[in-house]
Amino acid sequence: MCRMKCLLLGAGYATRLYPLTKDRPKPLLPIGGIPMLQRIIEQVNEVPGIDRIYVVTNHRFAGAYYNWLRDYTLQKQSLPVPIEIFDDLTNSNDDRLGAIGDMNFVVENAKIDDDLLVISGDNLFDFPLTEFIGFAKEQVSSAACLHDLGSPDLVSLYGVVEIDGEKKIIDFEEKPAKPRSTLISMGVYIFMREHMPLLKRYLDEGRNKDRPGNYLQWLYRQVDLYGYVISGKWFDIGDIDSYNQANELFLTGE
Repeated sequence: MCRMKCLLLGAGYATRLYPLTKDRPKPLLPIGGIPMLQRIIEQVNEVPGIDRIYVVTNHRFAGAYYNWLRDYTLQKQSLPVPIEIFDDLTNSNDDRLGAIGDMNFVVENAKIDDDLLVISGDNLFDFPLTEFIGFAKEQVSSAACLHDLGSPDLVSLYGVVEIDGEKKIIDFEEKPAKPRSTLISMGVYIFMREHMPLLKRYLDEGRNKDRPGNYLQWLYRQVDLYGYVISGKWFDIGDIDSYNQANELFLTGE
């Protein structure tokens, strides 16, 4: 796993965060004065072997991402890892490609033929990505980052995961009414180069193109897929309350 690309998913419309996201994509909302996307990229820059970062956007917010990249490039003077914006040309929830469709869109158009680190652009976490990548390297297989919420009452809004003693995923269920685990998928994945053709096969079968969890739910039955349980903080910015809470914590440095 010496070479790797990184894809940041940022093509959603985040209607639950209106009015904050009416004219700005959720990943560019500031947390503690710094856009979420930028915080993620600073962590990705620490990973050896990643030689390009892709950000996928819808057409409606493409200009905002290009403006951000211009300003970020001027700020850094020299980017540690080149960043490329991909506009999926959709304009609303009605014609969106969905997260899995966007993954495939970038893979095909960027002609990605390396291992791929995929991160949802609204993720905030403080664990080193190098540890997760090291774990996947040890397993020699694709993997997903997991977070233990500790209580079944808290997990029903997420993709709930079960793993065996070898950390292999043995069950994955999107938003279960009766969760059988307190582990959830948190939107950080590594897909091995040899597994990349499965993405197109999944879509060609007419399966759900939306949440990445739907793909993982199918993928773990096709190949060995592992789960890495993180230790550290994680914020899922899904609504105004969670955004305000995360912003306050980062502003106060807690």
